[in-house]
Amino acid sequence: MSGNRPVQPHDHDGSLLGPAQIRDLASRLELRPTKSRGQNFVHDANTVRRIVRTADLSADDVVLEVGPGLGSLTLGLLPYCARVVAVELDAVLAGALPETVTDLAPALAPRLHVVRADALALADVPGPAPTALVANLPYNVAVPVLLHLLELLPSLRHVLVMVQAEVAQRLAAVPGSRIYGIPSVKAAWYGAVRRAGVVSRHVFWPEPNVDSELVSLRRRPVPEGVDRALTFAIIDAAFATRRKTLRAALSAWAGSGPQAEAVLHAAGIDPSLRGEALDLAAFVALARAAGRMGP
Repeated sequence: MSGNRPVQPHDHDGSLLGPAQIRDLASRLELRPTKSRGQNFVHDANTVRRIVRTADLSADDVVLEVGPGLGSLTLGLLPYCARVVAVELDAVLAGALPETVTDLAPALAPRLHVVRADALALADVPGPAPTALVANLPYNVAVPVLLHLLELLPSLRHVLVMVQAEVAQRLAAVPGSRIYGIPSVKAAWYGAVRRAGVVSRHVFWPEPNVDSELVSLRRRPVPEGVDRALTFAIIDAAFATRRKTLRAALSAWAGSGPQAEAVLHAAGIDPSLRGEALDLAAFVALARAAGRMGP
Protein backbone atom coordinates (compact mmCIF):
# COMPACT_ATOMS: atom_id res chain seq x y z
CA MET A 1 0.00 0.00 0.00
CA SER A 2 2.89 2.37 0.58
CA GLY A 3 3.44 2.39 -3.18
CA ASN A 4 0.37 4.56 -3.76
CA ARG A 5 1.05 7.59 -5.92
CA PRO A 6 1.28 10.59 -3.58
CA VAL A 7 -1.94 12.56 -3.52
CA GLN A 8 -2.17 16.23 -2.71
CA PRO A 9 -5.07 16.32 -0.21
CA HIS A 10 -6.19 19.82 -1.22
CA ASP A 11 -6.76 18.55 -4.77
CA HIS A 12 -9.72 16.56 -3.43
CA ASP A 13 -11.05 19.12 -0.99
CA GLY A 14 -13.96 19.88 -3.27
CA SER A 15 -15.16 16.29 -2.96
CA LEU A 16 -16.27 16.80 0.65
CA LEU A 17 -20.01 16.65 1.16
CA GLY A 18 -22.03 19.69 2.18
CA PRO A 19 -25.61 19.96 3.52
CA ALA A 20 -27.23 20.11 0.07
CA GLN A 21 -25.29 17.07 -1.18
CA ILE A 22 -26.13 15.10 1.95
CA ARG A 23 -29.83 15.74 1.52
CA ASP A 24 -29.66 15.03 -2.20
CA LEU A 25 -27.93 11.70 -1.62
CA ALA A 26 -30.41 10.76 1.09
CA SER A 27 -33.32 11.65 -1.19
CA ARG A 28 -31.97 9.63 -4.11
CA LEU A 29 -31.45 6.64 -1.81
CA GLU A 30 -34.88 7.15 -0.21
CA LEU A 31 -33.04 7.15 3.09
CA ARG A 32 -34.86 7.92 6.31
CA PRO A 33 -32.24 8.05 9.09
CA THR A 34 -33.16 5.82 12.02
CA LYS A 35 -32.42 6.51 15.67
CA SER A 36 -32.07 2.76 16.35
CA ARG A 37 -28.96 2.66 14.13
CA GLY A 38 -27.65 6.00 15.36
CA GLN A 39 -27.74 7.49 11.86
CA ASN A 40 -26.63 11.12 12.14
CA PHE A 41 -24.57 12.28 9.15
CA VAL A 42 -21.89 14.99 9.28
CA HIS A 43 -22.57 17.69 6.70
CA ASP A 44 -19.89 20.22 7.64
CA ALA A 45 -16.65 20.03 5.66
CA ASN A 46 -14.68 21.97 8.28
CA THR A 47 -15.61 19.39 10.91
CA VAL A 48 -14.44 16.59 8.62
CA ARG A 49 -11.14 18.40 8.03
CA ARG A 50 -10.67 18.83 11.77
CA ILE A 51 -11.32 15.14 12.46
CA VAL A 52 -8.86 14.05 9.78
CA ARG A 53 -6.24 16.52 11.00
CA THR A 54 -6.67 15.36 14.62
CA ALA A 55 -6.40 11.70 13.54
CA ASP A 56 -2.79 12.45 12.47
CA LEU A 57 -2.68 9.77 9.78
CA SER A 58 0.33 8.73 7.74
CA ALA A 59 0.36 7.77 4.06
CA ASP A 60 0.82 4.09 5.01
CA ASP A 61 -2.07 3.90 7.46
CA VAL A 62 -4.89 1.46 6.82
CA VAL A 63 -7.94 3.12 8.35
CA LEU A 64 -10.96 1.26 9.68
CA GLU A 65 -14.10 3.39 9.57
CA VAL A 66 -17.28 2.14 11.25
CA GLY A 67 -20.61 3.51 10.10
CA PRO A 68 -19.47 5.59 7.10
CA GLY A 69 -23.04 6.45 6.25
CA LEU A 70 -23.23 8.69 3.18
CA GLY A 71 -19.45 9.07 3.01
CA SER A 72 -18.70 12.48 4.56
CA LEU A 73 -15.76 11.30 6.65
CA THR A 74 -14.72 8.61 4.16
CA LEU A 75 -14.07 11.25 1.50
CA GLY A 76 -12.02 13.23 3.99
CA LEU A 77 -9.90 10.25 5.01
CA LEU A 78 -9.04 8.76 1.62
CA PRO A 79 -6.42 11.35 0.53
CA TYR A 80 -4.44 10.90 3.75
CA CYS A 81 -3.97 7.13 3.99
CA ALA A 82 -3.27 4.01 1.97
CA ARG A 83 -6.66 2.37 2.40
CA VAL A 84 -10.02 2.87 4.11
CA VAL A 85 -12.01 -0.20 5.14
CA ALA A 86 -15.55 1.04 5.74
CA VAL A 87 -17.80 -1.25 7.80
CA GLU A 88 -21.46 -0.44 7.19
CA LEU A 89 -24.50 -2.36 8.47
CA ASP A 90 -27.08 -0.66 6.23
CA ALA A 91 -27.24 -2.45 2.86
CA VAL A 92 -28.36 0.65 0.95
CA LEU A 93 -25.58 2.82 2.38
CA ALA A 94 -22.96 0.09 1.86
CA GLY A 95 -23.97 -0.24 -1.78
CA ALA A 96 -24.01 3.50 -2.45
CA LEU A 97 -20.68 4.45 -0.85
CA PRO A 98 -18.35 3.19 -3.63
CA GLU A 99 -20.47 5.03 -6.21
CA THR A 100 -20.29 8.26 -4.21
CA VAL A 101 -16.50 8.03 -3.93
CA THR A 102 -16.13 7.15 -7.61
CA ASP A 103 -18.28 10.13 -8.60
CA LEU A 104 -16.58 12.70 -6.34
CA ALA A 105 -12.99 11.42 -6.02
CA PRO A 106 -12.38 8.83 -8.76
CA ALA A 107 -8.59 8.79 -8.25
CA LEU A 108 -9.12 7.66 -4.66
CA ALA A 109 -11.80 5.03 -5.28
CA PRO A 110 -9.28 2.13 -5.42
CA ARG A 111 -8.31 2.88 -1.82
CA LEU A 112 -11.82 2.15 -0.53
CA HIS A 113 -13.02 -1.29 0.55
CA VAL A 114 -16.57 -1.58 1.89
CA VAL A 115 -17.58 -4.39 4.24
CA ARG A 116 -21.27 -4.85 4.86
CA ALA A 117 -21.38 -6.07 8.44
CA ASP A 118 -22.38 -5.34 12.00
CA ALA A 119 -19.22 -3.99 13.65
CA LEU A 120 -20.20 -5.69 16.90
CA ALA A 121 -20.17 -9.07 15.14
CA LEU A 122 -17.07 -8.42 13.03
CA ALA A 123 -14.71 -11.39 13.17
CA ASP A 124 -11.97 -10.22 10.79
CA VAL A 125 -11.09 -7.45 8.35
CA PRO A 126 -10.09 -8.32 4.77
CA GLY A 127 -6.77 -7.16 3.38
CA PRO A 128 -3.91 -5.47 5.22
CA ALA A 129 -4.35 -5.16 8.99
CA PRO A 130 -5.91 -1.82 10.01
CA THR A 131 -3.54 0.51 11.84
CA ALA A 132 -6.01 3.26 12.73
CA LEU A 133 -9.68 3.46 13.71
CA VAL A 134 -11.33 6.75 12.73
CA ALA A 135 -15.11 6.83 12.94
CA ASN A 136 -18.30 8.60 13.86
CA LEU A 137 -19.60 5.79 16.05
CA PRO A 138 -23.35 5.25 16.46
CA TYR A 139 -24.29 6.61 19.89
CA ASN A 140 -26.15 3.53 21.09
CA VAL A 141 -23.28 1.05 20.60
CA ALA A 142 -20.19 3.26 20.75
CA VAL A 143 -18.48 1.71 23.77
CA PRO A 144 -19.15 -1.98 22.89
CA VAL A 145 -17.97 -1.38 19.31
CA LEU A 146 -14.81 0.40 20.44
CA LEU A 147 -13.87 -2.30 22.96
CA HIS A 148 -14.67 -5.11 20.52
CA LEU A 149 -12.48 -3.66 17.78
CA LEU A 150 -9.58 -2.94 20.13
CA GLU A 151 -9.64 -6.57 21.25
CA LEU A 152 -10.16 -7.97 17.75
CA LEU A 153 -7.46 -5.87 16.07
CA PRO A 154 -4.21 -5.52 18.03
CA SER A 155 -2.78 -3.91 14.89
CA LEU A 156 -4.72 -0.70 15.68
CA ARG A 157 -2.08 1.77 16.87
CA HIS A 158 -4.23 4.83 17.21
CA VAL A 159 -7.92 5.60 17.47
CA LEU A 160 -10.01 8.73 17.00
CA VAL A 161 -13.74 8.28 17.41
CA MET A 162 -16.62 10.70 17.64
CA VAL A 163 -19.11 9.76 20.34
CA GLN A 164 -21.79 11.35 22.47
CA ALA A 165 -20.17 13.94 24.78
CA GLU A 166 -21.19 12.07 27.92
CA VAL A 167 -19.64 8.86 26.59
CA ALA A 168 -16.40 10.68 25.77
CA GLN A 169 -16.24 12.03 29.30
CA ARG A 170 -16.75 8.54 30.75
CA LEU A 171 -14.13 6.96 28.51
CA ALA A 172 -11.51 9.53 29.56
CA ALA A 173 -12.52 9.79 33.24
CA VAL A 174 -9.90 9.29 35.95
CA PRO A 175 -10.18 7.30 39.21
CA GLY A 176 -12.11 9.09 41.91
CA SER A 177 -14.33 11.11 39.59
CA ARG A 178 -18.10 10.74 39.64
CA ILE A 179 -18.26 9.44 36.05
CA TYR A 180 -15.31 7.03 36.27
CA GLY A 181 -16.53 3.50 35.63
CA ILE A 182 -16.45 0.40 33.46
CA PRO A 183 -15.80 2.17 30.10
CA SER A 184 -12.97 4.21 31.68
CA VAL A 185 -11.07 1.19 33.01
CA LYS A 186 -11.64 -1.11 30.04
CA ALA A 187 -10.53 1.55 27.56
CA ALA A 188 -7.42 2.15 29.68
CA TRP A 189 -6.57 -1.56 29.31
CA TYR A 190 -5.84 -0.90 25.63
CA GLY A 191 -4.26 2.54 25.68
CA ALA A 192 -4.01 6.12 26.88
CA VAL A 193 -7.31 7.92 26.39
CA ARG A 194 -7.93 11.65 26.10
CA ARG A 195 -10.72 13.95 25.01
CA ALA A 196 -9.76 15.61 21.74
CA GLY A 197 -12.41 18.25 21.09
CA VAL A 198 -16.11 19.07 21.11
CA VAL A 199 -18.27 18.67 18.00
CA SER A 200 -21.48 20.71 17.83
CA ARG A 201 -24.77 18.96 17.26
CA HIS A 202 -25.45 21.49 14.48
CA VAL A 203 -23.01 19.81 12.04
CA PHE A 204 -25.20 16.71 11.79
CA TRP A 205 -28.26 15.77 9.78
CA PRO A 206 -30.60 14.95 11.36
CA GLU A 207 -29.50 17.02 14.33
CA PRO A 208 -29.14 14.95 17.55
CA ASN A 209 -30.25 16.21 20.95
CA VAL A 210 -26.72 16.29 22.36
CA ASP A 211 -23.25 17.45 21.37
CA SER A 212 -20.49 15.03 20.49
CA GLU A 213 -16.81 14.81 21.37
CA LEU A 214 -13.73 13.31 19.82
CA VAL A 215 -11.89 10.70 21.85
CA SER A 216 -8.30 9.75 21.09
CA LEU A 217 -6.67 6.50 22.20
CA ARG A 218 -3.01 5.69 21.70
CA ARG A 219 -2.29 1.99 21.92
CA ARG A 220 0.12 0.65 24.50
CA PRO A 221 1.00 -2.94 25.42
CA VAL A 222 -1.72 -4.64 27.45
CA PRO A 223 -0.76 -5.82 30.95
CA GLU A 224 1.29 -9.02 30.90
CA GLY A 225 0.76 -12.15 32.94
CA VAL A 226 -2.94 -11.55 33.59
CA ASP A 227 -6.11 -12.75 31.92
CA ARG A 228 -8.18 -10.03 30.25
CA ALA A 229 -11.51 -11.82 30.72
CA LEU A 230 -10.83 -12.26 34.44
CA THR A 231 -9.79 -8.63 34.82
CA PHE A 232 -12.90 -7.41 32.98
CA ALA A 233 -15.14 -9.66 35.11
CA ILE A 234 -13.70 -8.06 38.25
CA ILE A 235 -14.22 -4.57 36.77
CA ASP A 236 -17.84 -5.41 35.95
CA ALA A 237 -18.46 -6.70 39.47
CA ALA A 238 -16.76 -3.75 41.16
CA PHE A 239 -18.99 -1.22 39.43
CA ALA A 240 -22.23 -3.23 39.44
CA THR A 241 -23.37 -1.39 42.57
CA ARG A 242 -21.40 1.81 42.95
CA ARG A 243 -22.37 2.52 46.56
CA LYS A 244 -21.02 -0.79 47.83
CA THR A 245 -17.54 -1.34 49.20
CA LEU A 246 -15.30 -3.64 47.17
CA ARG A 247 -15.77 -6.39 49.74
CA ALA A 248 -19.52 -6.33 49.18
CA ALA A 249 -19.41 -5.63 45.45
CA LEU A 250 -17.04 -8.53 44.75
CA SER A 251 -18.66 -11.05 47.06
CA ALA A 252 -20.89 -12.64 44.40
CA TRP A 253 -18.00 -12.84 41.94
CA ALA A 254 -15.63 -14.31 44.56
CA GLY A 255 -18.21 -16.66 46.08
CA SER A 256 -18.53 -14.92 49.44
CA GLY A 257 -17.62 -11.77 51.34
CA PRO A 258 -14.68 -13.40 53.16
CA GLN A 259 -13.29 -14.77 49.86
CA ALA A 260 -13.57 -11.34 48.27
CA GLU A 261 -11.78 -9.82 51.25
CA ALA A 262 -9.01 -12.40 50.98
CA VAL A 263 -8.40 -11.58 47.31
CA LEU A 264 -8.40 -7.85 48.07
CA HIS A 265 -5.88 -8.27 50.88
CA ALA A 266 -3.70 -10.46 48.64
CA ALA A 267 -3.68 -7.63 46.08
CA GLY A 268 -2.84 -5.06 48.74
CA ILE A 269 -6.19 -3.26 48.38
CA ASP A 270 -8.34 -1.97 51.24
CA PRO A 271 -11.68 -3.90 51.13
CA SER A 272 -13.54 -0.80 52.36
CA LEU A 273 -12.72 1.15 49.20
CA ARG A 274 -15.19 1.47 46.33
CA GLY A 275 -14.55 0.52 42.72
CA GLU A 276 -14.19 4.12 41.55
CA ALA A 277 -11.09 4.50 43.72
CA LEU A 278 -9.10 1.89 41.77
CA ASP A 279 -7.06 2.55 38.65
CA LEU A 280 -6.29 -0.05 35.99
CA ALA A 281 -3.13 -1.19 37.80
CA ALA A 282 -5.17 -2.00 40.92
CA PHE A 283 -7.68 -4.05 38.93
CA VAL A 284 -4.79 -5.90 37.26
CA ALA A 285 -3.32 -6.60 40.71
CA LEU A 286 -6.69 -8.01 41.80
CA ALA A 287 -6.83 -10.30 38.77
CA ARG A 288 -3.29 -11.51 39.39
CA ALA A 289 -4.11 -12.23 43.03
CA ALA A 290 -7.28 -14.08 42.03
CA GLY A 291 -5.33 -16.09 39.48
CA ARG A 292 -2.77 -17.12 42.08
CA MET A 293 -5.43 -18.13 44.58
CA GLY A 294 -7.37 -20.18 42.03
CA PRO A 295 -11.09 -21.00 42.02
